[in-house]
Amino acid sequence: MGMDDKIENAAEQAKGKMKEGVGDATDNEKMQAEGKMDQASGDLKQAGEKAKDAFKD
Repeated sequence: MGMDDKIENAAEQAKGKMKEGVGDATDNEKMQAEGKMDQASGDLKQAGEKAKDAFKD
């Protein structure tokens, strides 16, 4: 856990933004939705990591 998880979560968020951008550019609603879901998943995981860090201190 720790830094590796944070990097993976940030990568998932970036992947989601890229998917959403491609979906916007191609007017592909499915890709837009997948991108938003990837971003939300990464955001949720990041929040969990921050909560764990807060309890460690």
